[in-house]
Amino acid sequence: MGMFRRISLIWALAGLPLAACASLPGGPSTPRPPRSGAEVSSVRAEVPRDLAPRVDEADFVTLAADNAAFAFDLYRALRGGEGNLVYSPYSISTALAMTYAGAAGETARQMAETLRYTLPQERLHPSFNALGLLLDSRNLTFKDPNLEQEQTGVQLDVANALWGQVGFPFKAPFLETLARSYDAGVQQVDFENAPEPARQAINQWASDRTRGKIQDIIPPGAIQPDTRLVLANAIYLHARWAHRFDERSTHEAPFYLLDGSQVLGPMMRLTETLRYDEGEGYQAVELPYMGDQLAMLVILPSKGQFAEFESSLDADRLRAIRDVLAPAYINLGLPRFEVESNLPLSQTLKGMGMPEAFSEAADFSGMSDVPLSISDVLHKAYILVNESGTEAAAVTTVIVGVTSLPPDPKELTIDRPFLFVLYDRQSGAVLFVGRVLNPVGK
Repeated sequence: MGMFRRISLIWALAGLPLAACASLPGGPSTPRPPRSGAEVSSVRAEVPRDLAPRVDEADFVTLAADNAAFAFDLYRALRGGEGNLVYSPYSISTALAMTYAGAAGETARQMAETLRYTLPQERLHPSFNALGLLLDSRNLTFKDPNLEQEQTGVQLDVANALWGQVGFPFKAPFLETLARSYDAGVQQVDFENAPEPARQAINQWASDRTRGKIQDIIPPGAIQPDTRLVLANAIYLHARWAHRFDERSTHEAPFYLLDGSQVLGPMMRLTETLRYDEGEGYQAVELPYMGDQLAMLVILPSKGQFAEFESSLDADRLRAIRDVLAPAYINLGLPRFEVESNLPLSQTLKGMGMPEAFSEAADFSGMSDVPLSISDVLHKAYILVNESGTEAAAVTTVIVGVTSLPPDPKELTIDRPFLFVLYDRQSGAVLFVGRVLNPVGK
């Protein structure tokens, strides 16, 4: 390999929750509170946990819109696969933003175009910081009159970490960007002499941060003696519905598959005023979580039009649907479902327009003077939807190598393939996207 030495950067990101807050963290007048777990070892000097750079609200809105555009660019690239699907575009975009912080030249241009980053780097990373702090603020507790202790309505745990090869010459500005905007500090490890213990330690960290929902994000063999850096971001979501489904109303019901056959599975029922719309080729209903700040939008394409609608869904159409949602009294049937996806993304991202980052021509000179390139991008995601709410997790690994009520409710039964989008209602940030072709299958 000559001067081309391998380095790995790996992110572990797990699910995002759904609750409440209105102010814009990291904005013009909001100081960035210090968060724990961001110690930086002797890889570089300590970065003070100072105030976040000022973030203009327009930048914050731009980032959320750009991330939504990437979310559906990626959906179009992934939808050709078989079966159910779930992924976290927020997780993937955040992980790659940390990599992008060290990119330059044509590599940076391709990454920005593919990931839909329109803000310059000096404004992009503080905006990610503001969005991360907004999501951190979504935690919510409530008092249950039947229990003495407070209960969790929305639980969101977010953590970032870096594992760096002892003695490797990382550039201070790159590490400081990750520390200040992503709260990611460096822990020193010895990939050269003990790659397997390092892999196991990082996998354990990711499992712990996602309550065991994401296991073995880094497979055997992915960490090599020439690995130099692993970056991890873990996000865990556990959120209760604002309007809980009554378990006594859940019953076995048919779900009609795309091939015309049917399966039986648990169908939940809820009669409630919800934001709803029906348009050409679809019906859509929004299910808010406690706090009413985040929600799941369930979109049911018209019978026989799933493929057509799926191919047309993008950020603009999602925004158009959200804009016309209006309160309606709904008798909703929604299948209970659990979906897990394991998505290798390297070839997908190359095809979407950023091949140079994976080649020996890659320019990550912002990280180090040693030539680096991405060798793999892996993503795992998980979601469980039941009567009480949602639990979700997603892990992304980026391996960089050298080299009003009507008299009767409207009926809506989700008994055929559908799509779902989890988003922040204030910012419009898309957190999870997926489809359910078979609620009791893969």
